[in-house]
Order: sequence, then C-alpha cells, then structure tokens
Amino acid sequence: MDPFDQKKKSIVDEIESTLGDIKDASPKGSIDELCIPIIRLINSHQDLVTTSSCSGRVSVFLEGNKVRSNTTESDLTDKMDVKIGGKGDGGNWLFVTHDKNQLTNWWKDYQFNFNRQPSDELPLSTRYILFKFEPLILHIKCRDFKSASLVYQTAMNCGFRESGIGVNNIVAIRISIKLDIPIGYLNENEQHDLFISEEYLRLVTNLSLDRFNENEKKLAQLHKAFDVNIINKVEEKEEKVWESKQERAERMKREGLEKRRLKQLQEEEKLKQLAEQMEIDNKPDQ
Repeated sequence: MDPFDQKKKSIVDEIESTLGDIKDASPKGSIDELCIPIIRLINSHQDLVTTSSCSGRVSVFLEGNKVRSNTTESDLTDKMDVKIGGKGDGGNWLFVTHDKNQLTNWWKDYQFNFNRQPSDELPLSTRYILFKFEPLILHIKCRDFKSASLVYQTAMNCGFRESGIGVNNIVAIRISIKLDIPIGYLNENEQHDLFISEEYLRLVTNLSLDRFNENEKKLAQLHKAFDVNIINKVEEKEEKVWESKQERAERMKREGLEKRRLKQLQEEEKLKQLAEQMEIDNKPDQ
C-alpha cells in the first residue's frame, strides 16, 4: 500500500472510532461536532486526510510560575529573570468551552474578585489571567504538492489568510479572528483578582460569541468551497494551444515565479508551525 494511503487509513480508522465511545489523543478527547461534516468531506477525497482540527474555543487561562529555576522571588530585579507563564509550573485553564451555548454567565461558577486594581505596580513574577478566543484550525495532509496547493488556494479564497503549506504537504487552515485579553491576576492569597468589572467581562464574552458565529459562517463557506472546487470538481479538458517561443518563455517564467512563491510560503509555514508547537508545549492539557 502507498505510504500516503497507509497513513490515511490509520487516521480515518482512528477518527471513526473516536466518533463512537473511544476518546482520541487530543486534550479535549473528542472531535468537535461542528468539524465532523467537513472532516468527512475532506477525507472522502483520495488525496486528502485531516490530521487535526478545532472548531474554535473560548478559554480563560492562568499563567504558570514565571520565575526561572535558578532565581528566587526576592532576587527578581530584571525581566531576564522571568519567563512566559505557560503549561508547566502551575499554569492551568480556569474555563474552557468549544460550545458557544455554554458562554452565558459562565463566570458565575467561579470566585472572581471584580474591579481589583492593584495599588502598586505588580511584580515581574505576577501570573496573569488571560481571556482567549481561538478560531477554527484544520490541518490537512495531502498526497502531493499539487493537491496541497489546491487546498491552500481554496482556503485563501475563503478568507483564511493565515493558512500555509508546511512540511510533508500538510496545509494548516487558519483565520485571524482571535481574542487574547489580560483580565486579571493571581494575588498573594492565591485568589483570582480581575482588573475589570462584571459588565466588562460580559462584554468580552459577547465579543467572543460574535467570533464564534463568524467562525461558523466561515466554516460553512469553507465546506461549500471544498465540495465545489475539490471534492466534486469537474475537470475541464485541457486544449493544446499553440504558443510562440516568446509566449512559452513568458509562461515558464510565470510558472517559475509561482513555484518560488509557494516555496517561500512553505518555509514561512514551517516557522509558523514550529512556533505553534512551542506554544502548545507551553500550555496545560484540557
């Protein structure tokens, strides 16, 4: 069996088992319901297979300990002594949902101290509370660069401007409608103090709801575009057209420039995927 077909069979078998009672290896443990139709559509094409997906989520994240291992709290004098508070050292999700229907008054189940403005400048080691909306993301492994280019172009035409082609012809489909807002911090008594009022938190939550709705529209648009332009695309017969020596030279020049452009996009995508992986490694499981 072809290596791509072998890999695809393994992934599809795992997806189908996940749709039953078996959890997958993702932090959430299952595929987002909104992603299931487009996943099945994509996987129906012989040259494509989805490797990961998220339909979008809202999270409230408490940063981990920022003090570097060789520095004590009392020795903190410089920004070089602290690190970004990520997955390790106590970082954790206070709230996470992939379902917009769970957003209404979500904070009522948590003990937040609203309108707490610190009297003095907060220390460098302060662990902040971040409100996040992270939009749809799809990773699609393609059989070859030609099919990857078609997937990439289809996504770009739908407004997924953060998309790119990475290593092994994996296309990452992304859109930039995220939110990332600091809303509070962990005080000296291990309590969650928010800079903002409850009304402002409601406003921020409503902004994320707007993005959830836009996210769903873009997902539906992407589904339709994949269906028409890739899955059920009618191949037109290519008629041979005579071209002069100059026309052929110009065509080959255009094709060469396009290949270089796509290669540059691949290099940029490699760097972006590496940065994403580093960010994932610094987040707690949920």
